[in-house]
This record gives sequence, C-alpha cells and structure tokens, in this order.
Amino acid sequence: MADQYMGVFGATSSVGQCVLSLLKQYGWQTAAFSRHQVEAEIMQQNPTVTWCQLNHESIIKKMGQSGSKGKKITSWLYLAPIWTLPTYFDFLIAYGVRRIVVLSSTSLFTKDDSSDKREKEIAQHLAEGETNLRAWAEKYGIEWIILRPTLIYGQGRDKNVSEIARFIRRFKFFPLLGDAYGLRQPVHVEDVAAACLAAFLASKVVNRAYNISGGEKLTYREMIKRVFAALDQPPYLLTIPHWIYRVAVSILQKLPRYRHWTVAMAERMNRDLVFECVEAARDFGYTPRPFMLAKEDLP
Repeated sequence: MADQYMGVFGATSSVGQCVLSLLKQYGWQTAAFSRHQVEAEIMQQNPTVTWCQLNHESIIKKMGQSGSKGKKITSWLYLAPIWTLPTYFDFLIAYGVRRIVVLSSTSLFTKDDSSDKREKEIAQHLAEGETNLRAWAEKYGIEWIILRPTLIYGQGRDKNVSEIARFIRRFKFFPLLGDAYGLRQPVHVEDVAAACLAAFLASKVVNRAYNISGGEKLTYREMIKRVFAALDQPPYLLTIPHWIYRVAVSILQKLPRYRHWTVAMAERMNRDLVFECVEAARDFGYTPRPFMLAKEDLP
C-alpha cells in the first residue's frame, strides 16, 4: 500500500501517535492534520508523515480547490473530538473523502444521566456528533465507521489511569466512594489505534458503529489496586462518605490538574460501565489485551 494515502485528524493525540506508527508499519503515507504547531522532533520521527497545520486560511484555501488539481485523499481517520468534525465537512469533501473512521466514546451512554452538567453536555455533544456524521456521510455517499472506546489508558498520556497514578504518587492514597465495585473495561491506547486501522481495512464494514472495550472486566477498586502495584506502592484505599467526597472535590478543583474532577466521577465508581465488543471481534478481528499496566503506561 505504499501508494496509498491516509488523512489523519488528531494525530498528536495518544491514539494518533499509535495510529501513525501502525500506518508506517503497513506502508501507508500519511497526511497528519493538527490545529497546533507540531514540534520539529515529532515531525522528524516518522518520514512517512506529512504534517499540516490547520488554520482558517488553510481550510478556506483547500475548500476553494474543490474540483481542482489539488491532491485527493479519499481515506481518513478522525481522532479528534467527534463534535468538532462538522467544522471540517467541506474541507474533507474538497479532499475527496470516500471512507472515514471516527472516534466517539461510550461516555455517550454513561454520562447522559450524570449529576454533573458538564458531563451531560459531553454526552450530548457526542450524540450530536454521531448524528451529524451520519447525515453528512449519507448526503455525500461517504462510507463511515464510528468506534466508541471505553476508558482509554496507556503511554502515560491519558486523562484516566495516568491521572489516578499522578494522584497516588502525590498523596500516597486514593479515595473511594463506597465499595467501588462497579465494573470497568480499560482499553489500551494501542488497541484503540489497531481497531481504527482494522475497521478501516475491513471493506465489508460500512456505515456501522461499534463499542470497543478492554479485554478484561474488573471492579473499580481492583483497577486502582493495580495502579498502586504498577507504581510499586502498597494499596492505601480510603473509603469516604459522599459529603466528604463532595467537599474534597470542590477543593481539588481549585488546582489546575484536578479542575475536571467531579463528584459524578466518584458516583460512577459503583456503577457497571461495561460494553460487549463481540461485533467488533466478528467484523474486524478486534482482540484487546487485559488490563496490565507496564511502566511505560505510567506518566
């Protein structure tokens, strides 16, 4: 596939970096689009990638080239937040998009009834993003695939397990609300990247949405214990009542690193957030690993 080109949005994300490595491995040339200036070191790491910084001028210019001799890229992976996709609909049409894989999230289902307003808004944005994608793709005859990962971890760059690890390193304990026996299925970032490419390459997979979870179900409490183990620290789990958790979160939110922490996150510790991925396994061979934290998965 050395003559094949893949366009990638969100290439600087943790999933994006894994995707770029896979594309290089399979002989794809990649046009990686980013809204931010990419460091020279990153640009030099992978010679098969052409980096393109997105700005208003570049978008308008490309849209103006629709139907011209501009380079066509028919294959796309959209790894940025799905609700930002409509901004680039015309941009993608100008490039000649014919098939696209887009990342959404199972938060679409787990945060729609959240007690936190911002989390409800995230679920709403995800739902609207998926609806907008379907309508746009149907209008222009574009093949689409939506992948909804569960809790992503890996390479020390995620905002889930890595944030937990940072908290444990700093405070030497982790607070739990109640028994924290709600089930989880953490999915490694490399498995998410592999799913993106596998789904794209599965030609019979067209106009479908898939939930993609990790290869193991474990309680929230056990997940935290494994983070302690990966840090070579004895597990110190502090069970606290709801009202204390609420006060503690309000204090933590004053620190920039914990400003996104919410009481709703704690309330979900006792809810099962599991999703079967039988269809993904059947249709494009999705086989995620169990939750095993390596040192390189920690921040």
